[in-house]
Amino acid sequence: METKTVILPEGDDPRIIEAAHRLQQNKIVTPILLTQERTENTLECIDPQQSDWLPEFARAYTNGPRKVSQKIAARLVKKPLYFGGMMVATGKADMLVAGVANPTRRVMEAGQMTIGLAGGINTPSSFFLMDFPNYQNQGPRQFIFADCALNVEPNARELADIAIASAQSATRLLSEPVKIAMLSFSTHGSAQHAKVELVRDALALVQGEAPELAIDGELQVDAALSQGVAEKKITTESSVAGKANVLVFPDLNAANIGYKIAQYFSDGQALGPILQGFSKPIADLSRGATVDDIVETVRILRHMA
Repeated sequence: METKTVILPEGDDPRIIEAAHRLQQNKIVTPILLTQERTENTLECIDPQQSDWLPEFARAYTNGPRKVSQKIAARLVKKPLYFGGMMVATGKADMLVAGVANPTRRVMEAGQMTIGLAGGINTPSSFFLMDFPNYQNQGPRQFIFADCALNVEPNARELADIAIASAQSATRLLSEPVKIAMLSFSTHGSAQHAKVELVRDALALVQGEAPELAIDGELQVDAALSQGVAEKKITTESSVAGKANVLVFPDLNAANIGYKIAQYFSDGQALGPILQGFSKPIADLSRGATVDDIVETVRILRHMA
């Protein structure tokens, strides 16, 4: 696999430094720290306040999603999150990982203003890579759960964006064909409610915009995962029911509860959350992230670069 470069804007945090050493030593990626401290180590460090790239980044930033003056751009790109984002946007790094010292909203804002969203996506979202070493006693299997961290009550348009972005993430990460289930408390009309209609509307948008995707809904989670249940509940042909590996939850309540139940009631591991819907890979770490969390997040992101 080609060596990728990760930019770590929070280069003064001891966890980031230790993770960077581990990433470099294990040849997972080439890490670059953003820091004003010139510590004695083998890691590549850049001071955003003094970089020769600042004029280039300021010019590029003025052509970004929000038009700003050169003066404002020059000030913004000196900030580590924005400088790191511009490194990714201009191809000087492959991915950005931050969040141990910055809240999610700042990481998201910097990512949108520098890297930008992928074509056709207007809603940034997140996913967990759920890793089960012996799923239903049939060996290892992985799933994408989305959106478990960002969008509280997505509307149909936002839910469609989450599904499309999740398909793109799953294509890069899963070793089997992507099959997306739009989850609900109803299966193919078994219940009538505005919440069910929202899922149906989102499904229609996805099918209209990305007809190549294997996607079905609305599905209860048992109909999405169990072929036996799917055969009982569904009368029409479905390439997804009973075989889904991407679960798109209808809102953050269901998604956050769902991934934690899956994690704690089994031997599964929840890896993430990883941001998605951006034009290039970016991850938002928890403020309490450990060195192991940081390394594993970068490992996942490498496969998306």
